[in-house]
Amino acid sequence: MTTAATRPPTRRTPTGAAQRVEPLIERFLGGGLPVRVRMWDGSETGPQDAPTVHVRTRRALRRLLWEPGELGLAEAYITGDIDLDADLGDGLRAMRRAVRERGLTAPAPALADRVKAAGLALRLGAVGPRPPVPAARAGLRGELHSKARDRAAISHHYDLSNAFYALLLDETMAYSCGYWTSDAPGYGPADAQRDKLELICRKLGLRPGARLLDIGCGWGSLTLYAAERHGVHVTAVTLAAEQAAYVRQQVTARGLDDLVEVLNIDYRDIAERPGTRGAFDAVSTVEMGEHVGDAEYPAFTRILHDVLRPQGRAMVQQMSRGTTAPGGGAFIESYIAPDMHMRPLGETVALLEGAGLEVRDVESLREHYVRTVEAWRRTLEERWAEFVAMVGEETARVWRLYLVGGALAFEERRMGVDQILSVRPDPAGSAAMPATRRDWHAPAGPEEER
Repeated sequence: MTTAATRPPTRRTPTGAAQRVEPLIERFLGGGLPVRVRMWDGSETGPQDAPTVHVRTRRALRRLLWEPGELGLAEAYITGDIDLDADLGDGLRAMRRAVRERGLTAPAPALADRVKAAGLALRLGAVGPRPPVPAARAGLRGELHSKARDRAAISHHYDLSNAFYALLLDETMAYSCGYWTSDAPGYGPADAQRDKLELICRKLGLRPGARLLDIGCGWGSLTLYAAERHGVHVTAVTLAAEQAAYVRQQVTARGLDDLVEVLNIDYRDIAERPGTRGAFDAVSTVEMGEHVGDAEYPAFTRILHDVLRPQGRAMVQQMSRGTTAPGGGAFIESYIAPDMHMRPLGETVALLEGAGLEVRDVESLREHYVRTVEAWRRTLEERWAEFVAMVGEETARVWRLYLVGGALAFEERRMGVDQILSVRPDPAGSAAMPATRRDWHAPAGPEEER
């Protein structure tokens, strides 16, 4: 007879940190784990065939306690407290697919859930002071979209260094969606950017001697292209000091001083310059309107209208987004483009029309942006060691997360990008627009070929 004293001790299945956090994670997710999780103690849980998320340190849980949600996860990735065993893009894509297929919807966490999470973190040794915020996080102060704050916001992103962007971008230094017109071998990002620049020039009807105002000129890709290829007089405007210095250097190096003027000013200062009202044949703003702000956008569109002569054309290339996360989300707003605001395409069209412009053409480039961002991401990965040596690993990881997430957002139609062409009709209502779009998309003539 076996007694309690002689009975072998009950064998318990060993559990680690992964098994202990699994029920809580599933509670916050609203369902089963869409990924496999490996904790700092080597314990694992979740589907065997899913991407593996490595929670390398207890500090990762502490970050999520202090900053729950997207921002806490992003900062844990930026600092290396969390990593994936697969390509980040493939991993995020698989996770999002699993969430969609399982219909996971995270419930609003109740107080009891937060208390339980804190208790578990305490037992796992993950409780402590708030972890340091990564240095790459923006820390803007002052009134939203004041000139000083806007300058700081632009500087945070675009003044990282010209050398960084020269390494990331192609030779055109165009930091905006390309226009991919070919799948032929040898056709690459620089070709797609030149095709985009040529398309804009054709839509604007640029001719030698015309006057173009390029608001948010970046590193001068459109400014330099319009002056060199079309003989246009360009006034280029940027709020980023590094960009202004680069464009001025390029203008001089290419012998374009008689055609190009570079202004390092706020777009709102354009209207105060004498001789600008009704002075331009065309105005362009390529992915700059996202930085204007929601309340300020009507005044921005009035500037576009007022600087144009009658029958002058305005080209707005701009990203769009629904009412959810119009700034792009907590990570984008904190690390990439603070104070950015995107809206649905239709709202932008209405604002342009409200300023007195007649919208004549809208072309979606959403799929083109997937290819453009993927090209930048490939460059980042292929030259990873150079980027880390230049800006440090945390900033490099910020950009990896930004580019991977951006490509997915366009791929999944959570974001769009469009070229919106409008015109300022003359008092009689004439727009002097071509009858068809034929010439915009025609093959380049001999004098335009690269």
